[in-house]
Amino acid sequence: MSENTSAGGTTRRQLLARSGALGVSIAFAGNLTELFDGTAAAQNLGHSGYGPLVPDPKGLLDLPKGFRYRVLSREGDRLRSGEGLVPSNHDGMTALPGRHGRVHLVRNHENRADGRVPVPTVEGLTYDPAGKGGCTALTLDRHGNVLSERVAIAGTAVNCAGGPTPWGTWLTCEETEDKAGTNGYTKDHGFIFEVDPANPHRSGAVPLTAMGRFQHEAIAVDPRSGVVYETEDAFLKPFGLFYRFLPHQPHGGPGTLRAGGRLQAMRVPGVPDLSSIQEPGTSFEKIEWVDVPDPLAAQTPVRLQDFGPKGITHAQKLEGCYWGGRSVYFVSSFAHSAEGSAADHYGQIWRYDPSARRLTLVIVFGPDTDVQLPGESPDNICLAPGGGLMVCEDGNGAQHVFGVTRHGEVYAMARNAQNLGTPEEPEWGEFAGVTFSPDGGTMYVNCYTPGTTFAVTGPWRG
Repeated sequence: MSENTSAGGTTRRQLLARSGALGVSIAFAGNLTELFDGTAAAQNLGHSGYGPLVPDPKGLLDLPKGFRYRVLSREGDRLRSGEGLVPSNHDGMTALPGRHGRVHLVRNHENRADGRVPVPTVEGLTYDPAGKGGCTALTLDRHGNVLSERVAIAGTAVNCAGGPTPWGTWLTCEETEDKAGTNGYTKDHGFIFEVDPANPHRSGAVPLTAMGRFQHEAIAVDPRSGVVYETEDAFLKPFGLFYRFLPHQPHGGPGTLRAGGRLQAMRVPGVPDLSSIQEPGTSFEKIEWVDVPDPLAAQTPVRLQDFGPKGITHAQKLEGCYWGGRSVYFVSSFAHSAEGSAADHYGQIWRYDPSARRLTLVIVFGPDTDVQLPGESPDNICLAPGGGLMVCEDGNGAQHVFGVTRHGEVYAMARNAQNLGTPEEPEWGEFAGVTFSPDGGTMYVNCYTPGTTFAVTGPWRG
C-alpha cells in the first residue's frame, strides 16, 4: 500500500499532475446502493458529509466539528504485553467482536527487511526470525479503553492488508514474493496467515500455502460457500490476477484453511486487461475460473504461468476486497498506460456475483466523469455505519480519509495533521486500515507513518 513510485522514480501525484487529473472524478453505475445490495446499510445510505475539517491543536488528526479521536497506540511505545515496542508501518486492520462487548483490533505492520521498528519475535508466533512484519492485536473494553496489546504473529514480511473471516479471525497477507536467501530471509514469503486475536497461540504462525504464494493484498470470504477471494497487488507489469480459493473444508472455523484447497484465477473471456473497460455498468457473463498450475510459484510467479491458449485476465494494482450482500467487490487502485496497462484510470470498483457468474464494473475514478474526488487513487475501503463508503487516500501531499455518499458526493472525513517534513516542504503519511466497530459507533483508522492507531467517535448517521 505504501508503494507510490514507478520504476522511473515518478510518484503517482506527479503522473496525475502531468495528465491534468489532480482533480479526479467518479463515474457510477446507478448509485452506491449497488455496492451494498442486500445489506441493512443499503436502506440508509448517507446523503452528505459532516462539514469542514477543524484543525487539531495537537497536530495529529483533523476532524469535522463534533467528532473526537483517541490515540490507541503509537509506533515506538511499549507494547502493554511487555514483548517489546509497538512496530512501525501500521497498515490493514479489522475490528472483530469479543465477549462482554469487547472489540478485538487486529493490525498489520507492513515492515520490509529495512523496517524501522520490527514486530517482536515471540516463541510460537514467529514464522521467520528474519522477517520484521506481522500483526499486533489490541483488545478494547465496551467503553473503548485498551485492555491489552500484544503480538499476534511475527516473522512475516510486508503485511499489507487481508480480511476477516466469518468465524472471527483475520487473514493477514504478505505483499511480497521474496524467497529464502533474499533480503536475509530464512524462509519463502508471499503467503496468507490466519490470526486469532482472542488467542494468537491457537493460530500460531502457519503459512496457508495452498492459497498461493504471490504479492497478496486483500481477501474476502463468501459466508455461504466459504470461498475465499484474493487480490494481487502488482504495481508493474506483468500485473496481478484476481483469485478464488476453494477450501477442502469450506464451512469450518479457525485453522480449517490449513486443510488446503484449490486455487484458481479469474478469466474474463476476451478481456486480457481490466483497465480497458471504462464504462460503469459494463457486465460480463459466464466468468471462467482456471486452476493455477503452481500455487507455490516454485520457479515462475503465478501471474506469469501458462494458463492455456486463452490466457488469463490481469489488472494493475488490485487492492481492496470485501464481501457485500451476495457479491464480492474488489478495487483496482489505478492503471497507467505508460506502465503497460491497456488504458488509464484512477481507480475502479468491480463486483463479482458468484451465483450468476457475472462481473460488473460499478465505479470508475477518472478524469472525464461526474463527481470530483480531490485526492488520489482509492486504497483501503469500507462501509460507513450510515451507509456510503470510507476511502483511504494513498499518495503524496496531504492525506485524507474521504467519505462517498450514495449520490456520489465526496467529503473529507479526516486529515492527517502530522507533518513529517518541514514547513517549506511538508510531508504526511497515508491512511490505512479504516474499519468500524461492530456497533458502528467508532471508526478505527491507522496512520501508516508515524504508525498511529486512532479511534474516532462522534455523531455518525446510523
